[in-house]
Amino acid sequence: MSFRKTLAAAAALLMLAFGAIAQQKPYEVLSPPQGNPEAPKIEVIEFFWYGCPHCFRLEPSLNAWLKNKPADVVFKRVHAVPTPAWLPHAKIFYTLESMGLVDQYHDKVFDAIHKDNKNLANEKQLDQWLASNGIDPAKYHEVEKSFTVDSKLKRANQLTAQYKVDGVPRIFVDGKYWIGPESAGGEDRMMAAVEQVIGMERKPAVTPAAAPAKPADAKKK
Repeated sequence: MSFRKTLAAAAALLMLAFGAIAQQKPYEVLSPPQGNPEAPKIEVIEFFWYGCPHCFRLEPSLNAWLKNKPADVVFKRVHAVPTPAWLPHAKIFYTLESMGLVDQYHDKVFDAIHKDNKNLANEKQLDQWLASNGIDPAKYHEVEKSFTVDSKLKRANQLTAQYKVDGVPRIFVDGKYWIGPESAGGEDRMMAAVEQVIGMERKPAVTPAAAPAKPADAKKK
């Protein structure tokens, strides 16, 4: 094969490769779908783990998106529990949530783990962190052992299994589609993919065109 033909063949293969990348969808389809209890609003659920560096890197773009969240979207966070090793961090999330403090301290928990290298799964280090942030450790542990937190943890276990979450971060839209760093092409592209899927769900259902009206019967002469 001549050099010119070889070059042409290589260019054709490159175009095919770029075409395949361009056609790749930034989301996956969940099977079976889980439904949307928030309908007619669009439900968006983020499954995360405080110990996950990818979840930590997602936080800035997720928080920016939340500031301008569409009015027809309901957003929820679930601390995934696919393994008992994630349970200590899940307890932190659901205890803070039950105390009405999760919005105030959610990012601070991430920072403590990923910026300050604190092991918040260790009770002594957790208590030191709580006290340094103005949270009474005794009150925290009282809530941590409550029926409310236990119920939240059981529900998180159930949802993790139902949505087949084996990696995080994962963001699910309407219980039908999920987006992760691997499907979107990185944490920084996930929220754009989420917006794309929300747009898909927002499109009105296509209804069959109405059949043309039958002409009125001609009057008999």
